[in-house]
Amino acid sequence: MKKTVTFFGMLLSMLLMCPTGVWAAGSGETTTQVPVWLCIPFAGLLLCIAVMPLIKAEWWEAHQPHVVLMWILLMVIPFAVVYGTGKATETVLECIVNDYLTFIVLLFGLFCVSGNITMEGDFAGSPRVNVCLLAFGTLLSSCIGTTGASMLMVRPVIKMNSWRKRKSHIMIFFIFMVSNMGGCLTPIGDPPLLMGFMRGVPFFWSLHLLPVLLFNMVIMLFVFYHVDKLAYRKDIAQGRKPDISKPGTEFHIEGLHNIIFLVMIVAAVILSGVLPGLSAFQNAAGEVMGIHIFGEVTLTFPALIEIVMILLAAFLSFKTTDKSIRRRNHFTWGAIQEVAVLFIGIFITMQPALMLLKALGPHIGLSSPREMFWATGALSSFLDNTPTYLVFLTTAGTLGFLNGVTTSLGTVPVKLLSAISCGAVFMGANTYIGNAPNFMVKSISDENGVNMPSFFGYIGWSLVFLVPVFILDMLVFFM
Repeated sequence: MKKTVTFFGMLLSMLLMCPTGVWAAGSGETTTQVPVWLCIPFAGLLLCIAVMPLIKAEWWEAHQPHVVLMWILLMVIPFAVVYGTGKATETVLECIVNDYLTFIVLLFGLFCVSGNITMEGDFAGSPRVNVCLLAFGTLLSSCIGTTGASMLMVRPVIKMNSWRKRKSHIMIFFIFMVSNMGGCLTPIGDPPLLMGFMRGVPFFWSLHLLPVLLFNMVIMLFVFYHVDKLAYRKDIAQGRKPDISKPGTEFHIEGLHNIIFLVMIVAAVILSGVLPGLSAFQNAAGEVMGIHIFGEVTLTFPALIEIVMILLAAFLSFKTTDKSIRRRNHFTWGAIQEVAVLFIGIFITMQPALMLLKALGPHIGLSSPREMFWATGALSSFLDNTPTYLVFLTTAGTLGFLNGVTTSLGTVPVKLLSAISCGAVFMGANTYIGNAPNFMVKSISDENGVNMPSFFGYIGWSLVFLVPVFILDMLVFFM
């Protein structure tokens, strides 16, 4: 733990003092100095996301694209000065083509398909019903991904609790569990585990994390039940009652055929991880083939197949579903538009921060499970958890262990791999930007009248309810 604290203290000190730079690996052959001040646009964008809705909400809502573009330019232009126009262009295109494009297409596909499924009935949002919904959604996340489960479950949960005044805590715990923790059991569940699978971690290895997930579920659901029961009693005391005549007697799902399109999207994600390893998709040098864009940037054929399949699933979902279902779901494009705008800025401006992480990762001396758990998790709370996971998995693979899980990056002990995986998946719940579905759930909740906490307000909830659970995880599983 001391090494972890030292590492973050060192990183924070560098950011505050803004020295000339940190030596990082360039293209793999030479070393290139990464000026720490190039991280300022990323920090500035995060600060805008956190503060602007509090001080100028209407202006922020109208001018998000302009603010995002400003921070992108403030990163790209100095980056081009330091590294050259060609390197800057290649970095931005690499980020957009190989990271952001598949990310936003997946979100778009799941958003569209889930919006065409509606669950209705006489179930009212009581503490017991909500516990069951969260438990089901958490387990579902490992089957169709945290994003898929979040998009499928968020509207029914909001609808069943629409009669209540005090309900923001329900969506906060929804983000904690359904949008993050539940994705730890399979490579389908969360992108970091898919990257591990692509590098030799067995597909079903993640089931080793089941005891950790069950441990966390028991604690989180117990706490949630009592928090929700207190809020529920206050709502009832104020005369609020659900509009149902015969509780629990009717329940039906419309648009159920869209499950086919959800499966189609899940299949596309799995194929994106499997196809690159097949010789049919590799050239003579063993590189994955694709469409050359610029420099070393290539849109690979497996990624293109994934994109086409997901967009086709979204198109067929809309064509085969009556628009009345979307109307009952209060379906609008606002949430996906906001996520698309904000995350293009986040993905591009965080590139210097990722370069620093890749440079520092192998040299910070972290080797124990508890250190890897906190380091991976803390950085995954603000950076993309997929590259963060890969940095620490690579670091673990170079430590020279002889026993454990054999990957293409080296042999990693089971306990160490578990710590890295749990850190990346679980701690994405610490902030709204830690995992893509977090912000999507917040946006949909806001659209439907749920008064979600601010950026810093949400972090306060995670500090109170999540961090103590992570401390228990460390003591029980990663010491």
